[in-house]
Amino acid sequence: MKRIVGLTVLFFLSTIGYGQKGNFAIIPEPVQLTAHNGVFRLSAATVIQTDNSELEKLGRQFAKWIAPATGWNLPVGKSAAKAPGVIVLKLSKAVKGLQHAEGYRLSVNPQKIVLEATTEAGIFYGLQTLRQLLPAPIEGIKKTDTDWEIPAVSITDYPRFGWRGLMLDVSRHFFPKEFVKEYIDQMARYKFNVLHWHLTDDQGWRIEIKAYPKLTEVGAWRVYRSGRWWTHEPPKKEEPASYGGFYTQEEIKEIVAYAKERHIDILPEIDVPGHSLAAIAAYPYLSATGYLTYVNPGSKFYNIEDNTLNPADERVYNFLDTVFAEVAALFPFDYIHVGGDECTKLFWSRSASVQSFMKEKGIKTEDELQSYFIKRMEKLLATKGKKLVGWDEILEGGLAEEATVMSWRGMAGGIDAAKMGRNVIMTPAEFAYLDLYQGDPVLEPDTYSMLTLKSSYNWNPVPDNVDDKLILGGQGNLWTESVPTGRHAEYMTWPRSFALAEVFWTPIHKMSWNHFQRKLPQHFQRFDHAGINYSRAAYDVRVTAKRGGDGRTLLAKLNVDIDGLDVYYTTDNTNPDLFSQKYTEEYIVIPPGIYHLRAQTYRNGAPVGQLLIIGRDEIEKRAPRKKD
Repeated sequence: MKRIVGLTVLFFLSTIGYGQKGNFAIIPEPVQLTAHNGVFRLSAATVIQTDNSELEKLGRQFAKWIAPATGWNLPVGKSAAKAPGVIVLKLSKAVKGLQHAEGYRLSVNPQKIVLEATTEAGIFYGLQTLRQLLPAPIEGIKKTDTDWEIPAVSITDYPRFGWRGLMLDVSRHFFPKEFVKEYIDQMARYKFNVLHWHLTDDQGWRIEIKAYPKLTEVGAWRVYRSGRWWTHEPPKKEEPASYGGFYTQEEIKEIVAYAKERHIDILPEIDVPGHSLAAIAAYPYLSATGYLTYVNPGSKFYNIEDNTLNPADERVYNFLDTVFAEVAALFPFDYIHVGGDECTKLFWSRSASVQSFMKEKGIKTEDELQSYFIKRMEKLLATKGKKLVGWDEILEGGLAEEATVMSWRGMAGGIDAAKMGRNVIMTPAEFAYLDLYQGDPVLEPDTYSMLTLKSSYNWNPVPDNVDDKLILGGQGNLWTESVPTGRHAEYMTWPRSFALAEVFWTPIHKMSWNHFQRKLPQHFQRFDHAGINYSRAAYDVRVTAKRGGDGRTLLAKLNVDIDGLDVYYTTDNTNPDLFSQKYTEEYIVIPPGIYHLRAQTYRNGAPVGQLLIIGRDEIEKRAPRKKD
């Protein structure tokens, strides 16, 4: 930890000094920002002035955030006539320049800070910006002696999209209530407003349903396995299922209330009709095959075991009616996510009862059968006062009338839905899947595929020739097959979610990769003080390879996302330093016989990234020889 903090400070000192006029590190970047001369000095005598009880609550939240680092408990009240410095929180029916209910205006001068908005949400987001204008140690959990100065500035700000989400998968690995709250706090810092909570899947059912106690008695637990996902052994006979957990309804109410205080809605997901092994393990009659099965521990099962609900059995709809009634009562958000993704049709095609049902209903294909199922889910949710969201597979066989499509297999599904006049949430894997490698696989914890920080940042969720009003927004998705702990969940979420926060909030004409990467060190420093984990993979070397024109020569390209870094490398099995070969050509030749390429990034003569050591065999895999 000391090494990481030291490197962060080095980065911090190598950037332009924070607080100088015209230099700010606010994420997401505001719509309009004008710097002025001078600073507001926060002190123990500063008063937070409000004009109603809800704003008093927000003022107390702000005071609570900064109390550990400052040692002050700033008073919150209606009168501040004698205060030497005052922070004014003000609600107005109309605020000049604002175009969104979540917007705010912030004015800082040496005597006073005024934050005004038309809604409490706007005040909340303005306080997040104010928090970022304070020096980074403000995020610390212990008192720090520093000058608590806020640069004079005028900011007018509002979000590009109304839906700014992150998804947390708690089925593959269970994360306790306390961590979920911490994750919500982290989201709130960066103005996210939707937590998509993936509560059920093949590997665990995480929500208490009082009418069906076996869902948590059986479905919430599996045998423990570690190692690479999909390589795990199935449970052995009599092996205890002791790994897992679930949230009681009281805990869910507590988390929902906690999120609401931070202006975050929670979108619950009950994944049906596929991805249902945990439910089927508890109640085998829910599948068409009726097999006795177990909660999957990460072993291969697709098209081997039946993980789909039976769309031909009325008992399934009765079950879901009861489940969704309890879910709807717990979550006040307008939407419920029903999944609809990766549903195998194999077992439906083999089931005589399902095939007979299809013939009776005039359903020609299994895709149409899934569409029938989803349309029934939409009507069922409507009786609970909820709207349906599903992954883009719900387009197959015919889209339900009012469904909102969450497009993950690229953006094509979202484009198709928008052309049909339906609302869309963009979350394509190639830009928004937070479970992917964020640096070279030889340096990173095991997962699959690749999503760099720069790729996330340079994504535009609105495709050409689509009505942008139908794009509600987007979200990053943290699937957790290869994420067993909360610390690793943080590592995979940040800093790519810094990038997504800006994608979802900041106007496209204000987006700047060059400026964004200069802001990163200060946010790393904030996370260091707060004890939040994050990845520095963007500063590491990433290797791609190809063959030369002769088809045999092995060539390697050394990629780095962050600008202004020097790369030094060796091919003689020694560690590189400033006296080694400097990387200047697009590709370097990997000579025959060498067994390691080593490379490292430097800035201002000091190493900043991890030392990359990659074997020749691995480079060969990345540039396979053409067959004769």
